[in-house]
Amino acid sequence: MAFPVHRPRRLRSSEAMRRLVREARLEPSQFVLPLFVCPGEGVRKDISSMPGVAQLSIDNLVREAESCRALGLGGVILFGIPEEKDEFASGAYADSGIAQRAIRALKREVPALLVITDVCNCEYTSHGHCGLIENGVVQNDPSLEWLAKTAVSHARAGADIVAPSDMMDGRVGAIRAALDSSGFVNMPILSYAAKYASVFYGPFREAAESTPQFGDRRGYQMDPSNGREAMREIALDLEEGADMILVKPAMPYLDIVSRARERFEVPIGAYQVSGEFSMILAAARNGWLDLDRAILESLTGIRRAGADFILTYFAKRATELLT
Repeated sequence: MAFPVHRPRRLRSSEAMRRLVREARLEPSQFVLPLFVCPGEGVRKDISSMPGVAQLSIDNLVREAESCRALGLGGVILFGIPEEKDEFASGAYADSGIAQRAIRALKREVPALLVITDVCNCEYTSHGHCGLIENGVVQNDPSLEWLAKTAVSHARAGADIVAPSDMMDGRVGAIRAALDSSGFVNMPILSYAAKYASVFYGPFREAAESTPQFGDRRGYQMDPSNGREAMREIALDLEEGADMILVKPAMPYLDIVSRARERFEVPIGAYQVSGEFSMILAAARNGWLDLDRAILESLTGIRRAGADFILTYFAKRATELLT
């Protein structure tokens, strides 16, 4: 029987009622805050395209991490900005690299906070691409050695999870083999398995100082038109030893999150990227959106699609709103 017997509005009559029957719930432990660490001391370099986000020196990074722990966030993910760059991304895998020093400081000062590390080369190469360049093309197989060495160096420094984001074929297998042979058999890999060549990364490139000096990354990041390919990428990475997978960006690819949730029984994350953050913030600053409602609604949509956890620059503000 239909109306008037069935009245769905009965379960929307009050906040208490809506809270009781709510399907997708947000918790601070589901949020991971991206952080950018740079050389120096006492440095907080604001990122113009991402208001409220900054590059932080290690001392300020530790203070930010302490506030994340106090709020009960699920963790942080680190992106390093080195003092110098070269053709071989040597700063990415140096034991004295900026990310490695930051990891050691965080695990010494805020040991209870989960530290995920971005494993990539683009922030560390002079050309801004994610691997070795020959004849103007990113070479896949030689780049795997850099990625594997970077992951091992992060594990040695004390990282809790390594997260390769480069989109080289076979990188999860190379990293898994290197970690295992170095004694890190229990180190989890969070693979950016479905990472699209997206326009929504624009502000991040300012934050991470990783803009390609020529061309673009469409030769290795995924075509935004492809959904079936994402399922294949995820399956391949899981076969190679990934423990968790990530979809990036989040909002334009909620269908990918949903399809992955239906097909794969592993933890799935989604990255609400810099362009999503800046777009929402800009609209709110122009009076076109209620910022706080937009934050929670956008994150709820990602959870509803099936993400178990969310990388988001709104992590701290969302937690404050929820608590």
